[in-house]
Amino acid sequence: MGNAYAKAGVDVEAGYEVVKRIQKHVQKTERLGVMSALGGFGGCFDLSALKIKEPVLVSGTDGVGTKLMIAIQEDMHETIGIDCVAMCVNDIVAQGAEPLYFLDYIATGKNIPERLEKVVAGVAEGCVQANAALIGGETAEMPGMYGEDDYDLAGFAVGIAEKSALIQKEKVKAGDVLIGLPSSGIHSNGYSLVRKVFFEQNDFHGETILPELNQPLKEVLLTPTRIYVQALLPLIKQGLINGIAHITGGGFIENVPRMFADNLAAQIQEGTWPNLPIFDCLEKYGNINHTEMFEIFNMGLGMILAVSPEQVDQVLQILQRNHESAYIIGKMVEKATTSVEIVEENK
Repeated sequence: MGNAYAKAGVDVEAGYEVVKRIQKHVQKTERLGVMSALGGFGGCFDLSALKIKEPVLVSGTDGVGTKLMIAIQEDMHETIGIDCVAMCVNDIVAQGAEPLYFLDYIATGKNIPERLEKVVAGVAEGCVQANAALIGGETAEMPGMYGEDDYDLAGFAVGIAEKSALIQKEKVKAGDVLIGLPSSGIHSNGYSLVRKVFFEQNDFHGETILPELNQPLKEVLLTPTRIYVQALLPLIKQGLINGIAHITGGGFIENVPRMFADNLAAQIQEGTWPNLPIFDCLEKYGNINHTEMFEIFNMGLGMILAVSPEQVDQVLQILQRNHESAYIIGKMVEKATTSVEIVEENK
């Protein structure tokens, strides 16, 4: 084979090696409905195998953002793929749908099979956690567009729901109880500010151990996003949840109102869920206004559920049986001024 493409900076053989390396990871994600084999021109999925009467497809797409820059900086690529899957499937389950399959896209300046295998292994692990099949993807070697050590990662997921089971704003009512499910940390949002605070304003590095954290900063910052599919699906299938807010970019202020109508507001009591030290560190070392923290970060809660008062005990029991922590954090009220009211601990 000629070497013209190689001279342009693209290693075709390395691309073939990546496909071989990731096959064992992809196989772990197979589930009912998968039809296609890795390496075809498109991923196929048989919806008829699911026996849903009025199927509605729910799709989601997202990337990891500048959290990737920390993974590259620290040469830690094993879990970043979990973040990519989580950002897509958590949005899908928030609509009341079950994730079915996932496709990834990786663009890089230089195709390094060992590194890309680690990335895809993380994607596969995220798919296993979400019970979603990894049915395809694309790796693009783009010298000149990216540096040799750089890569970008994005994904696309599709889920399915019975039309009658979709979670819609109209279901949430005043008096509904708000239940929060804890996050594992920052998840995958706000990392442009995170990097600025820790690596620019304070000149910390990945090995820095802050007294508030008791472990290297890189380990805290690269903790993967939690995937809530298995925790929420049993509740969704029993019709126990009126609304779900996935707390991502925009924090509480942007995401919580997305689950209810304009005439309502969420009244949230701060201090009703465990505090994660990483957010105290960001506020302290970044000199960030406390209210603004709720506009940027998840503040320790990755999902917030709106539940009818008479269903709360059952919801908490099911979550406990599934080894999921949950906290009553507030309630829905008639809107007065703002859509989200954060009541501080000392009030």
